[in-house]
Amino acid sequence: MSGAKPLYITCSLIIEEGFAIDDLKKIMQSMQETAKQAGVFIVTGDTKVVDKGKGDGLYINTAGIGLINDNISITSSNIQEGDHIIINSDIGRHGIAIMLEREGVSFDHNIKSDCADLSALVQELINSGVQLHCMRDLTRGGLASGLIELSATANKHFEIEETSLLVNGEVKSACEILGFDPLYIANEGCFVLFVPEAESKKVLSILRQHAFGKQACVVGKVAEKNDKGLVTLETALGSCRVLELLSGEQLPRIC
Repeated sequence: MSGAKPLYITCSLIIEEGFAIDDLKKIMQSMQETAKQAGVFIVTGDTKVVDKGKGDGLYINTAGIGLINDNISITSSNIQEGDHIIINSDIGRHGIAIMLEREGVSFDHNIKSDCADLSALVQELINSGVQLHCMRDLTRGGLASGLIELSATANKHFEIEETSLLVNGEVKSACEILGFDPLYIANEGCFVLFVPEAESKKVLSILRQHAFGKQACVVGKVAEKNDKGLVTLETALGSCRVLELLSGEQLPRIC
């Protein structure tokens, strides 16, 4: 999200005694295949085994290393009044998929995580020469938390339109049943971009040509300066809702 090209990744495992070897092989094979597809090398790591009942199965710790060109500056300080706010996909699928799986909720659904490697898509945007003022992955805390944090650091007011947000029908149903707000649900293949209005159409065109950006759309704009930062949502009913950080975590920790 800073515009770096990923090159290397470390991988350390904390394994609970008795963890199934077949499951470990499946996980490592998946990691190897995904790294290869991303053009990233797994270069080092470590393994620790903890007593049975003390490790919750398996923990994986990683750290990535990449290179960023000197002429690239993608940061919240670049966000300007009038910028369009764009997201590349629907929201909430990853968190709900994990929640349903973890809790064993009996729910007739076909919800799959949006987990995806976005590095190639980001590099396409950078190589196109479009102005990218800021980008942010919408992982833990979801779209709302990401925007709130960015608005506070940029000292701007973000105006979001609820009718522009994409939420999978099954995800929306699950949220209604479980009492969750999809705005605060974690994502793994969704990110937000801030670009000048004049660049918006070009950015959308590039995104929509990529497998992970076909649903890309403008969801709001940057309004006037606000010293403390502010994010408001214009609801489908036409009312205005101020988005605030949750006092606790809506879902169990995912990452």
